[in-house]
Amino acid sequence: MDIQPIKTARDYRRVLKEIEGLMRAKRGTPEGDRLDVLVTLVEAWEAKHYSLDLPDPVSALRYHMEQKGLAPRDLIPFVGSRNRVYEVLNHKRPLTLKMVWRLHTGLGIPAESLIKQQRDRAA
Repeated sequence: MDIQPIKTARDYRRVLKEIEGLMRAKRGTPEGDRLDVLVTLVEAWEAKHYSLDLPDPVSALRYHMEQKGLAPRDLIPFVGSRNRVYEVLNHKRPLTLKMVWRLHTGLGIPAESLIKQQRDRAA
């Protein structure tokens, strides 16, 4: 089995095209083994060059509010007072662990998207 590392975008496109041709290969066959190795190479390339980062907590919260049709007042039971909700939404106050837990359990927002540290917006 002659396998080369993916070094360029051209290599990446070539390997994707080869994977497409091997999609019906059966496991345990030479073609199936080649498919497994090529997919592993592509996953490594994509993780390095196309990594997806979680949004900041406020963006995740706003997205969830938009998807569920929630208004800031709907967050009061999870975040605290109306003023506190607006402080969070305007990046003036970070979410506390207690807020994250309440938002996660009460609204089903993935905790991972709420615990990312906010970047300083003073720029």
